[in-house]
Amino acid sequence: MRKSRRYLNRITVNPDICHGKPTIRNLRYPVETILELLSAGMSMEEILGDYPDLEREDILACLAYATHITRVKSVHRIAS
Repeated sequence: MRKSRRYLNRITVNPDICHGKPTIRNLRYPVETILELLSAGMSMEEILGDYPDLEREDILACLAYATHITRVKSVHRIAS
């Protein structure tokens, strides 16, 4: 099993937590939030310092999840 797939088991979807959004280990940390922090320029160390419940592997799991959901066979333009 590739390492990125192993991280995916840290991402959970539970309708009772964060309105069913993907979260880290059923904690109230949405994947979306961690990705936003990373894209804003925060380092893993800064995020881990701000969120002591998280582990380095949780952040890597968010990146693996984002990679996984963006793998598509084709992209189609939707008329606007």
